[in-house]
Amino acid sequence: MKFTAQQIAVKLHGKVEGDPKAEIFELAKIENAKKGSLTFLSNPKYTPYIYKTKASAIIVNKDLVVENELKSTLIRVNDPYESFSNLLDYYKKVSIDRIGISNSAEIHESVKIDPKCYIGSMTIIEKDSKISKNVKIFPQVYVGPNVSIGEGSVIFPGTKIMEDTIIGKNCIIHSGAVIGSDGFGFAPQENGMYKKIPQTGRVILGENVEVGANSTIDKATLGVTKIGDGVKLDNQIQIAHNVEIGINTVIAGQTGIAGSAKIGKNCVIGGQVGIAGHISIGDNVKVQGQSGIISNIENNSTIQGTPAFSYNSYSKSYVHFKNLPKTIKKIDSLEKKIKK
Repeated sequence: MKFTAQQIAVKLHGKVEGDPKAEIFELAKIENAKKGSLTFLSNPKYTPYIYKTKASAIIVNKDLVVENELKSTLIRVNDPYESFSNLLDYYKKVSIDRIGISNSAEIHESVKIDPKCYIGSMTIIEKDSKISKNVKIFPQVYVGPNVSIGEGSVIFPGTKIMEDTIIGKNCIIHSGAVIGSDGFGFAPQENGMYKKIPQTGRVILGENVEVGANSTIDKATLGVTKIGDGVKLDNQIQIAHNVEIGINTVIAGQTGIAGSAKIGKNCVIGGQVGIAGHISIGDNVKVQGQSGIISNIENNSTIQGTPAFSYNSYSKSYVHFKNLPKTIKKIDSLEKKIKK
């Protein structure tokens, strides 16, 4: 894709200072930019780079004072960081903007597809599914029977969406994710073996949910595994059957959530966290990375450790954890003196 500095300025409601016809082919960091690149300056410590960069155009604050000669065209805006973020969002949307159905897609005759959709090559969509307006399904995606995908959602290559799953509007499902796989349910038998418990529920994703690459969300044994509006899941996350996650909760990579756990709204959960089954985590909870949660957590808590407890208590205790060998030596020395 190619744009001029003037076209970008119009998009950002900015003002060009320099060559309005400067052509932009890519976005780049200011220190690595080259001819044809667009970059931005928001952190004052990077100001010297505007005189060194080879970028064709730079998004800067409207009040920036230029002290030396520039080779780059400036695009002056109210907030360079926000403007560049908006541009990244626009660039991403343009890069995936496509429409039509590939000839190699295999779609059951009962499937309802809005004409303003994109279905990539070698994608399979099973019977009674519904694909809404402006949905984009990239190549080699599997969509099971009776699946509903809401307006504006994007499904990247290699995703598997199993039967009866409901995906809300404007969701993003990244490559390799599996939505609606069987939950891990087995009943122990007298002979020591395990009998599989049929998983007959479904997964429901709210609106504006993002699911990272190679993450898995299991369908419920009975009922629903529910992911609330605005939830953001990183890569390689495991969510077990009947889990419920409240709106606008964010979870970092390699976290595992066991069956029937309930997580509140607006929580922030770090990477590699383990959450036991059948527990409840309140609203606005912050969990530090690599913590293990085995009991209920109250609203507005900040916790760390395994088993996890108050972050402040953990920090104070950690000082003693580190000094434990020295402390033991001191105790041993005192005991010897007492004995003498």
